[in-house]
Amino acid sequence: MKKNDRNALLVFPILINIGLLVAIAGSQGGSKIGGIPVFALSVGLAFLIQWLVFIPAFRLQSEKFFDLTGSITYISVISIAALLSTGLDARSILLWALVMIWAARLGTFLFRRIHKAGKDDRFDEIKPSFIRFLNVWTIQGLWVTFTMTAALIAITTTNHKSLDIFTIIGFLVWVVGFSIEVAADTQKSRFNANPENKGKFIQTGLWSRSRHPNYFGEIFLWVGVAIIALPVLQGWQWIALISPIFVTLLLTRVSGIPLLEKKADQKWGGQEDYEDYKQNTPVLIPRV
Repeated sequence: MKKNDRNALLVFPILINIGLLVAIAGSQGGSKIGGIPVFALSVGLAFLIQWLVFIPAFRLQSEKFFDLTGSITYISVISIAALLSTGLDARSILLWALVMIWAARLGTFLFRRIHKAGKDDRFDEIKPSFIRFLNVWTIQGLWVTFTMTAALIAITTTNHKSLDIFTIIGFLVWVVGFSIEVAADTQKSRFNANPENKGKFIQTGLWSRSRHPNYFGEIFLWVGVAIIALPVLQGWQWIALISPIFVTLLLTRVSGIPLLEKKADQKWGGQEDYEDYKQNTPVLIPRV
């Protein structure tokens, strides 16, 4: 067995245990069905969907449905959680709607992008290895869990409260973040679709104010979701705050900005216009 495979084999149970701990903490004070917490069932479903799709993905050596599966998982898990929870209120319905809108939009966008590109280079070395490829799908299950923790806890909790100032502020924050993400993705798609821009990097629109405005919008909208959920959190349910923190760390330290910055440096590093753009444009938070 190769070293990378051995390491991946050790990582797998760690991922499962992390998911289990989140499921236990988030289930406190939540709705139950058949004696089982709805929150815990939701976490289990997030992982199960990934593993079911992994089977044909590994056999076909394809990653084309990876991002789409992530979005379908968000939609399925949040909807089932809402259906199974008792005393569904206006706050829960709002959070369900916000997650649904975001997941449907992003899933469609990413699926079209990879369908057009034909492949995702990140998976080239991973796909041939059963355990490493399985870990990627398992990590996506954990990603869905962490990202949606605040919304899931607020939907499944039995501690319901009327809409308040937190709802208004959180909703406005979500709208701003969602709008920035959609606008940034649209601007970049149009830029890349123009044959005249082949081999160039985008530095117009929102991309003139941030090198990664779509990621800023992504982080901002999940902060909005957490703000809406705040009033109903109690005890171990405060683990919900891991949601925006996780999204921020993931995009700024792990798989988002670091990978794209490295790729951009390899492609345009040394070019005067790129070096000026990089020096004068913030990496994440847009300059006003």
